[in-house]
Amino acid sequence: MAQHDFINKKPGNRKSKKQPPKKKPLPILLIILAVLLVGGFSFGLWYVKKNADPKLVEQQANPTKAKSESKIAKPRPPEFIKEIKEQEIQVTIKKLEQKGPYVMQCGSFKTKSQAETLKAKIAFAGLIAEIKKSTGSNGVWYKVRLGPYKTKRLAESDKNKLKRSKVTGCGIWLWT
Repeated sequence: MAQHDFINKKPGNRKSKKQPPKKKPLPILLIILAVLLVGGFSFGLWYVKKNADPKLVEQQANPTKAKSESKIAKPRPPEFIKEIKEQEIQVTIKKLEQKGPYVMQCGSFKTKSQAETLKAKIAFAGLIAEIKKSTGSNGVWYKVRLGPYKTKRLAESDKNKLKRSKVTGCGIWLWT
């Protein structure tokens, strides 16, 4: 590999600064095109002015005469509107039945310490939860539950409060 001597290199070999490119004159075609467009537009305006119908120009200048000359008949209301106004309306209020008390479950864990941690988060949100121990074919589970609630709306209100405290995954069921 060849050695390069950068110390004894002459300063004249350096590249000179680039000069900005020279400004090119505006192409003649663009100027001609602009003149043709302006001339064509002017000719069009002159042609429309010379060949305009004088009666039509007068009508547009005085629009009030045109409205008074033509009488417009008002539309009559359809017959079904009269029938609707004459009928009586009967309203029956149906009371919704409550399905029963609701319970909200926010978690189910294999260890009691995990259930206690979730119960503490719920307590910091201002709600009281309980841990239920259940045994089944899959072993022992610790369920964190809130409730019972009389209506589903109350349970959803507490569920939204928990969401604001970043406790998600709660489900609302009928209490059995």
